[in-house]
Amino acid sequence: MTSADSSTSARLQGGDGSIVRKLSALDRYLAGWILAAMAVGLGLGRAVPGLNDVLAKVEVGGISLPIALGLLIMMYPVLAKVRYDRLDAVTGDKRLMVSSLAVNWVVGPAVMFALAWVFLPDLPEYRTGLIIVGLARCIAMVIIWNDLACGDREAAAVLVALNSVFQVVAFGLLGWFYLDLLPGWLGLGDGERLDISMGKIALNVVVFLGVPLLAGFLTRRAGERRMGRAGYERTFLPRIGPWALYGLLFTIVVLFALQGRTITSRPLDVARIALPLLVYFAVMWFGTFALGKAIGLAYDRTATLAFTAAGNNFELAIAVAIATFGVTSGQALSGVVGPLIEVPVLVALVYVSLAWRRRFTAARPGGRARGGRAPGG
Repeated sequence: MTSADSSTSARLQGGDGSIVRKLSALDRYLAGWILAAMAVGLGLGRAVPGLNDVLAKVEVGGISLPIALGLLIMMYPVLAKVRYDRLDAVTGDKRLMVSSLAVNWVVGPAVMFALAWVFLPDLPEYRTGLIIVGLARCIAMVIIWNDLACGDREAAAVLVALNSVFQVVAFGLLGWFYLDLLPGWLGLGDGERLDISMGKIALNVVVFLGVPLLAGFLTRRAGERRMGRAGYERTFLPRIGPWALYGLLFTIVVLFALQGRTITSRPLDVARIALPLLVYFAVMWFGTFALGKAIGLAYDRTATLAFTAAGNNFELAIAVAIATFGVTSGQALSGVVGPLIEVPVLVALVYVSLAWRRRFTAARPGGRARGGRAPGG
């Protein structure tokens, strides 16, 4: 979450000035730090000639090592907090599992396809890039949005793993359907074909989910054996907690430094791409949050469902667009604009989610959100 689980309680009671003052500067000004990281990245990409080329060359198997490093640092502390012995309770929740699969792999790609054609009918390259973004379901950064919003950590781990499996199997098939087959059926013109192998998608999943998940699992096992669960959560987790946000800020700086010149040199194109993305994130998050509440999920799982539905795997989307259409293509620009819009929007939605959590809490006897973990848990 942030520097310590106790800050969760403080964040949820943001109206109490005395509690807010106890938060670290990193916690208290999170939105500002993220916006500053975006500005620094864009500035570096614009001001330092050749920086994007240097960063782009530091990769293995098409995966950017600086971005991979940032994401691993970001995800490890959160996944070390997951109580893995509670995953059975998540997998047994059929409402959550079925809803997640339907929203992520049926609704999400369809919504992005529709918005891309509605907002960009005259810009086929950008339209194709947006559709690719919609197909790449989030398996990394959603972990931290969920944790900041006090979502269910165990549910997030399960849903992200589920998305990963479906991503390997379904990404190429859905790409063929939405970019080649469906446009022909609807009389929208010639389709596009994606040049991406299941092996590359699987490598993306292993690096951005498998490595930090294994590290988090082994850390908790070893920590609980040595210190006990209470000692591990009271002593060790607060020490590694801040690194999640350090990793997030580092990732944002690197990502925007890579594409700073491209973004700042084509502002009108960025604006055209940004509009359907804004609508997409709003529709997916608010719609899924409403769905979770309608089917009777507790706040923590409702928030997890909403953030896993709204987030996207920007690294995979950008990699696919570049590999298939080239680094200077409009499709690649759409992939780059994805996180430019997603990061501030989902940060804002974290605050919306926390405000709604108070409503869930107020509606329950004793002041606890139904099914939610207690502060510090």
